[in-house]
Amino acid sequence: MTRGRSDAAQKKRLLTSVCIVAVFLVFLYLYFGSKSSGESALENLIYQSRLKLDLSLMEHYERHCPLPEKRFNCLIPPPPGYKVPIKWPKSRDEVWKVNIPHTHLATEKSDQNWMVVKGDRIRFPGGGTHFHYGADKYIASIANMLNFSNNNLNNEGRLRTVFDVGCGVASFGGYLLSSEIIAMSLAPNDVHQNQIQFALERGIPAYLGVLGTKRLPYPSRSFELAHCSRCRIDWLQRDGILLLELDRVLRPGGYFAYSSPEAYAQDEEDLRIWKEMSALVERMCWRIASKRNQTVIWQKPLTNDCYMEREPGTQPPLCRSDDDPDAVWGVLMEACISPYSEHDHQTRGSGLAPWPARLTSPPPRLADLGYTSEMFEKDTRVDNYWNLLSPKVKPDTLRNLMDMKAHLGSFAAALKDKDVWVMNVVPEDGPKTLKIVFDRGLIGTVHNWCESFSTYPRTYDLLHAWTVFSDIEKKGCSGEDLLLEMDRILRPTGFIIIRDKQHVIDFVKKYLSALHWEAFATADSSSEPGQDGDEVVFVVRKKLWLTSESLRDTE
Repeated sequence: MTRGRSDAAQKKRLLTSVCIVAVFLVFLYLYFGSKSSGESALENLIYQSRLKLDLSLMEHYERHCPLPEKRFNCLIPPPPGYKVPIKWPKSRDEVWKVNIPHTHLATEKSDQNWMVVKGDRIRFPGGGTHFHYGADKYIASIANMLNFSNNNLNNEGRLRTVFDVGCGVASFGGYLLSSEIIAMSLAPNDVHQNQIQFALERGIPAYLGVLGTKRLPYPSRSFELAHCSRCRIDWLQRDGILLLELDRVLRPGGYFAYSSPEAYAQDEEDLRIWKEMSALVERMCWRIASKRNQTVIWQKPLTNDCYMEREPGTQPPLCRSDDDPDAVWGVLMEACISPYSEHDHQTRGSGLAPWPARLTSPPPRLADLGYTSEMFEKDTRVDNYWNLLSPKVKPDTLRNLMDMKAHLGSFAAALKDKDVWVMNVVPEDGPKTLKIVFDRGLIGTVHNWCESFSTYPRTYDLLHAWTVFSDIEKKGCSGEDLLLEMDRILRPTGFIIIRDKQHVIDFVKKYLSALHWEAFATADSSSEPGQDGDEVVFVVRKKLWLTSESLRDTE
């Protein structure tokens, strides 16, 4: 992603990228000839080129699922020498090198303290492009700029959810956790390649994605703070559409902390960008909350008053009255401002309790879904799962968890006293409950389980699938594809809790041997009040396995 530099420079980089791809295609054809693997790689690249993606808009970093006939029906083996990941909290600072054997970032970012290779481990000193001397000091400085008590960014529980765009290896998000703040760290698979894989290996919440042409997979008003530290995004492009997308996901009164040369440099180009960006955010009704050294923090308004007072024809416009700011799956961004609901306007904010009370307090947006406080309080998703896992699960066994059908987020809420975090996934075609998940101080995303999830292999320790197989069966999607995707996401020695009809459990059991899974525990839900007695809880565990080739490489 590029800063707001001249069109000529961007066109030059784009032309260079196209030429490189063309040369690579020719190389594959000449080198592989008629070899099947070469043909397959060539066919896939040709297929991608036919999508006619606009590289200048980052479309090539967005989700693009292959046609059914192009999907790989296979397991992904661990790399040679793979080890069970280092446990949290030690993993925040170091991981096994063999688990992610991509060390070029350590060289490229050596002067910025992103990561350092030390023997068989990769260590993370806590630095970043803008905070070479540690994320902890940088976070405290942001809190100080906002006059928060004790330089604690959580502001006595009022700042809980953060969106870190262009996050690198997510050290910013990793150091926020000790302040009871959870960040959704986002980055694409760009020139830095495996940055999100490093983040998840460290046990830090992260998601593979980009600010491109489609809305982020998060509802409106999800985050108290957005953060960009030299994320190299051109915020001025397309009438400020990317900055307006940040505005959509920020809560009333939310902050955008921006650390970049435009905020302080005095050369002609930086001054031009700063002037244009300042004018844009002023028209968006943002104000400067604080500006110090190399960082500026803008604040979004609490009400619609400023929007209503703008001169007619002011750009960017307000979004159409029929626009749903919570519709996100495959929805294109628009260069418009999403005004607040009448409730948020009247209450001058989101009306959320401070953390941790907000985890169990019914949020005001329940009414949007027609849900009552009683329905919210009765929603339970953990039940006796931990008793089934307890023979093998120690306090540090699990770290990265995923609830594949999260509903109101109560699976994650019930785990608040355990040292884990949960990616709460809400179906793209169901009730828009993800906003309730965020309003509880949790994080998550929207997804369609007929497609692959936006993450790297071996990034989660436990998957919870409540009727997920039954759901995709109704859509006519492949249960085998879902099993392969779950295996791809799951770390070796990780667990899957499947809660579904008996015929689904029987279907899964047929594939245990082929998947290198083992049955761990079984229970029924008939004894649970208010639950479907026809559902069965089936727990499996993934074995650590290596291919013969991997074993030879290890030796």
